[in-house]
Amino acid sequence: MKVIQTEDQHGWSKLSFGTRALEEVEHTVGPLSDQRTEGVRDVGVSLLSECVILGNSELLALRSEGDVIIGGLFPVHYLVSNSRDTYNSKPQNGPCNGFDDRAFRWMMTMIFAVEEINRNTALLPGVTLGYHIMDSCDHIHTSLRALLSLLTHTHILGPFSIPLVSYFATCACLTDKHTYPSFLRTVPSDLFQVRGLVELVKFFGWNWVGTVGTLDDYSRYGIQAFSNQFIQLGGCLAYHLTIPQSPTLGEIGAMADTLQSSNAKVVVVFASEVQLQELFSELLSYLKRVNFTNQFGEKVHFDENGEPVPLYDIINRQKDSKGKIRFVKVGSYDGSVPMDQQLQLNQSKIVWTGGLSQVPVSLCTDPCPPGSRQARRPGEPQCCFDCLPCAEGEISNQTDSTECTKCPEYYWSDKRKVECVAGVDDFLSVYDTMGIILITLTLLGVVMTTVITTVFHHFRATPIVRANNSEISFLLLVSLKLCFLCSLPFIGKPSTWTCRLRQAAFGVSFVLCLSCLLVKTIVVLLAFRSTGPGSGAMKLFGPAQQRTLILCTTAPQVCLCAGWLSAAPPFPFRNPMYQASTGKIVVECREPWPAGFYLVLGYIGLLASLCLLLAYHGRKLPDTFNEAKLITFSMIIFCAVWLSFIPAHVSSPGKFTVAVEIFAILASSFGLLLCIFVPKCFIILVRPENNVKKRMIKSPR
Repeated sequence: MKVIQTEDQHGWSKLSFGTRALEEVEHTVGPLSDQRTEGVRDVGVSLLSECVILGNSELLALRSEGDVIIGGLFPVHYLVSNSRDTYNSKPQNGPCNGFDDRAFRWMMTMIFAVEEINRNTALLPGVTLGYHIMDSCDHIHTSLRALLSLLTHTHILGPFSIPLVSYFATCACLTDKHTYPSFLRTVPSDLFQVRGLVELVKFFGWNWVGTVGTLDDYSRYGIQAFSNQFIQLGGCLAYHLTIPQSPTLGEIGAMADTLQSSNAKVVVVFASEVQLQELFSELLSYLKRVNFTNQFGEKVHFDENGEPVPLYDIINRQKDSKGKIRFVKVGSYDGSVPMDQQLQLNQSKIVWTGGLSQVPVSLCTDPCPPGSRQARRPGEPQCCFDCLPCAEGEISNQTDSTECTKCPEYYWSDKRKVECVAGVDDFLSVYDTMGIILITLTLLGVVMTTVITTVFHHFRATPIVRANNSEISFLLLVSLKLCFLCSLPFIGKPSTWTCRLRQAAFGVSFVLCLSCLLVKTIVVLLAFRSTGPGSGAMKLFGPAQQRTLILCTTAPQVCLCAGWLSAAPPFPFRNPMYQASTGKIVVECREPWPAGFYLVLGYIGLLASLCLLLAYHGRKLPDTFNEAKLITFSMIIFCAVWLSFIPAHVSSPGKFTVAVEIFAILASSFGLLLCIFVPKCFIILVRPENNVKKRMIKSPR
C-alpha cells in the first residue's frame, strides 16, 4: 500500500487524476482530436491496470524501502523544455533545469519526518515506513508521468481508490468528499486563509481594497472566495489585477498605473507562495482519526473533511536600522478557537509603509458622521457614497449610518441630529410678554367697567341714567364685564375645564351684551316714533317685554353651547405640526366639531348685524344725546373687529391663534364700553349742567 503526496504550484489540478488532468493537458499542449482524447482517457482511467513502465520514465530522486511506501512529488527543478508529443512514438522525458532550494527543503522535511517516525518505535510498532520521491519539475506532464510510475508499483487500482495526502494543495474545492473521498492534506484549505484575511482587513476598517493575483487555481479561487466574503461584510473592491505568466513591459506599466492612480491604500495579493506546513504522516486507515501533540507542542488532527486546524502567522515586512528587510510576526489567526478570539494582533509591533505606526486609511469615501446618512452613488460600489444630513425629526447616532431614525411622537431631533429630545410645550402663558399684556388689558377693561358701573349707580336718579331703562344699562355693564373676563380662560396651559369654558363663556357673554344693545336700540326707536307719553307702542314694549326679549335672544346661544359641550366638547391636545419649524409642541384645545365654534360666532354676527341695522335707522333721531348714534358707532367697530378676526384666526400659527381671538374679544369689548358709556360718564362728571331732562330732547324741526 502506498500513500501519494503531491505538490505543485498549479495547486490541486494534478491531484484530480483522470478527466481533470486531461483538461490540464489540453490547456498546456493544445486540444487533441476526439479519437486521441478518448484513447488517453481510457488509458488514464479504465485501463490503468494495463499500463507498463516506459524505459527511463521514472524521475526518481530518492528511495528508501519499507513496509509501507510513501510516494512523494516535489518540484526540485522548475524548468522543463516544452516538447510536443505526437503520440506516434515513445514519449521522451525532457530535461529539467533550475534548482529550487525551497522545494528541496520540502523534500528533506518529508525524509526527516519518515526517519523520525521510524526512529520512534512507539508511533508505529513493527512497521517501517519507506519512500519513493519523484521530481515533478513543476510541470503537469512530468508530474503525471511520475504519478503513473508510482502507481504501477501498487495494487490499488482506479483514481478514486488512491489515498492522497497533500502538503501544498490548498484549494477549497478539494473539501468535497463526494468528489475526492480519499484526499487529505496537511495544509489548511484556502477557505480558512481567506477568512483570516477578511478578518484582518475588517479589523483595520479597510473597506476599499484592491486585489492582485495570478492565473493559477490558488489565486483564482482564493480571490473569488475573498471577494465574496469581503463584499458580504460591507467591503468593496477598488480593482483586480491579474499578473500574466510572462508579462510585458506595457502590461507591467498598466498595472503600475492602476495601483498608483487608485485611492485604495491596501492591496490583497494571492500568489502561489504558501507557508510551509510540517508533513505529518500516519497509517492511512487511521489518518482521519489522528490527534496528537508533536515534539514542538503543536496539536495535530484532522476534521471530518480531512482538513488540519487552520493556523496562520501574520507577518510584517520591516526594514531595520541597517536597511535590511526582516519579517516580524505581529499576530496570528487560529481557526480552532472561538470566532471572537481567532484573530490575535499586536498592533504596537506593526510598522507601516514609510516607517509609520498609524494604521493607514483605505476608504472610497470618508465615514458619514453622526447626524447624517449614506446615500449610494448610482453605478458605483456600495463603499462609495455621499453623506446627507438627516431630515428634521430624524437622527443617526452612529458613524456611517445607512438610514436615519425617526424620532418618536412628541420628540424632535436636536441641532446636530444625533439625539431625540422631548418637545417643549408651547402655549400662551401668563408669563409671556404677550400674555402679560393681554391680562393687563383684560383687567383694565374690568376695572373701567366697574368704575362706570359705580358712577351709574351713584347717579342712577339723573335723567341720562334713567333714560332708556337704567336696568338694561346695568345689565349691559355686567355683560361687558363678563366679555372682558371670558378672555382669561384662553391664557395659560389648556386643560379640560378651560377648553370647555372658554368658547361657551365667550359665546353667551357677547350674545347677552348684544341682546341688551338690541333692546336699547328698539326702545330708542319706539320712544321717538310714539305720538305721546301714553302711546300704545311703549306700553306693549315695557320692562317685562324687554327682559323677555333679552331672554329669548340669549337662550338659543345657551342651548347651542350646551349641546356643543355635551356632544363634542373641546379637549386639550398636543399638536406637533409646528415642531419641524420651531421645535415646539403647541398645546391647544382641539375641537372635534369645528362647526360648533362657527355657529356660535355666526349667531353673534346675526345679532350684531340686526343691532347695526336698527341703530343706523335711528341715528338721526332728535335727541341731544342720541344713543342710537353711539350704538351705531360701537356696532361698526364690533363688526369690523370680528370680520378681521376670521382670516387672522385661520392663518395664525400655534399660540398666536389664541392671541388673535383674545385681541378680538378685548377690542370689541372696549369698543362697546367706550362708545356707549364713556360719553355718558363725561356728561355726568364733567358737564352736569347737561344732565337735565329738558336738555336731553331737541325740539323737532
